[in-house]
Amino acid sequence: MKMKNLLVAGLSVLTLAACQPAAKKEEPKGMELLKVSANHRFFETEDGEPFFWLGDTGWLLFTKLNREETEKYLETRKEQGFNVIQVMVLHGLGAVNVYGDSALVNHSVATPNVTEGKDFSDSIQYDYWDNIDYAIDLAAEKGLYMALVPVWGNNVKDGGVSRDEAAVYGKWIADRYKDRKNIIWLNGGDTFGSDSTATWNILGNALKDNDPNHLITFHPRGRMQSNDWFLDEPWMDFNMIQSGHRRYDQDDTERGYAQDNYKYIFEDWDLAPVRPTIDGEPSYEGIPQGLHDTLQPFWNDADVRRYAYWSVFAGAFGYTYGHSAVMQFYQPGDKAAAYGAKDYWTKAINDPGATQMKYVKELMLSRPYFDRVPDQSLIAGENGEKYDFLIATRGNDYAFIYSYNGRDISVQMGKIAGEKVKASWFNPRNGQFAAIGEFENTGVQSFDPPGDAGDGHDYVLVLDSVK
Repeated sequence: MKMKNLLVAGLSVLTLAACQPAAKKEEPKGMELLKVSANHRFFETEDGEPFFWLGDTGWLLFTKLNREETEKYLETRKEQGFNVIQVMVLHGLGAVNVYGDSALVNHSVATPNVTEGKDFSDSIQYDYWDNIDYAIDLAAEKGLYMALVPVWGNNVKDGGVSRDEAAVYGKWIADRYKDRKNIIWLNGGDTFGSDSTATWNILGNALKDNDPNHLITFHPRGRMQSNDWFLDEPWMDFNMIQSGHRRYDQDDTERGYAQDNYKYIFEDWDLAPVRPTIDGEPSYEGIPQGLHDTLQPFWNDADVRRYAYWSVFAGAFGYTYGHSAVMQFYQPGDKAAAYGAKDYWTKAINDPGATQMKYVKELMLSRPYFDRVPDQSLIAGENGEKYDFLIATRGNDYAFIYSYNGRDISVQMGKIAGEKVKASWFNPRNGQFAAIGEFENTGVQSFDPPGDAGDGHDYVLVLDSVK
């Protein structure tokens, strides 16, 4: 009995220690809190500057990489133009990092396994949560935001997290990171919100109540939307979809959108309350079409470009890229690669799709940002289906129309200001512009992209008002 009381007392002390937030970190100059824009469509910084989310799914960063590898990963993504890293805090309740540190006591999210002190050179004091602090602070130094999933969805679905534990953990982790400006919260984690809805709401409310200054959403299951379950929840700041990894003939959902991720964004655009929306997990570069059968073709750079431009032009405030080998940080010593990853992450991190993603961000930030709307009325005639689909977006004095396969584009003029427009081609593969000429801003004008048409031979037609 005495021994039992001693153990209970010890656990109480540990839990109390675990509930102490980390010391406030001095933020690097230039790192600002993010907020929703006045029109509720986009993100902006504290100073009102537009923020285009260009994310990467570094899901297993906190458990698979040491500090040197973390530096390599974050620096590479920074140089490639990414500004958000999506990462799991707890992939599983038995999570252990590369240094052998366990995240939890007795696999309970209510008892994080923390130690006194924070000396990164001392392996005794350095724990799982200190390692996360290190990565978050290093990301901040590089101007990167960390979109944190507190606990991956299957752990809640399988009954590993009770409602009481969710409330305790939500408060604890919110208190720990509320003073760091580079935090975004992703509740859920590849799960249906209809599974354990009450628990997800408890966790979401705990995060928002204790950390009201950071934005939060729900990361849903593939081919689903966060607003399928949480449209009216007050803790939700923005919507997220996961268009997933299946092609047209593999989608067995009622919607059946498959690769047409723009359809989810169109749906979100018309919803009330109005919120920013994003595709937080489209098909990854280097992963099998359909996800599980490694004998299927693998998604490539052309595919991830298509998802990016389709979703952004449909009204998304940004885009999340992913690579199969990088999201799992496949490396020498791993028993096997999930989903048939062919290269180690250190090589795959420089695959073509990753290096091309910055161009969509640069294009969207090159014109006035907050007045942009999706507008299919720019396209004269049929929009097209599947890979023939043309998608258009515009501001007051500019318009972009994307063709994935380089098909001709017929434009209904007069949708932007000015008697004349200047037309040019933007190449999503290299970020270069090529001038076409000036045109009257009336009637229908037709434009033929350079070169031969074909899937992946994508171009953006750019129209600017002549002033």
